[in-house]
Amino acid sequence: MVKISDFQVKDVVNVADGKKLGNIDDLEINTTTGKIDAIIISTGTRMMGLFGRGEDVIIPWRNIVKIGADVILVRFYQSGEDYNESSN
Repeated sequence: MVKISDFQVKDVVNVADGKKLGNIDDLEINTTTGKIDAIIISTGTRMMGLFGRGEDVIIPWRNIVKIGADVILVRFYQSGEDYNESSN
């Protein structure tokens, strides 16, 4: 079993370009199935949680390549398109 807090301390790295995207801020959970649909990474800075928020990066669960001890590898494309294995 894995806790959400365990996910939040892992770095999220994009395998498409090797860049660190950040850390998981939240999860989208399907309340019907109880499964995680996506991970959410907040970008931008917040000053003491008061002055707005950067844009969220939403990565569908199917785009997670590997969850390791310290890192989560994902496929993320800036165009906003989801990675689809059938397109390879």
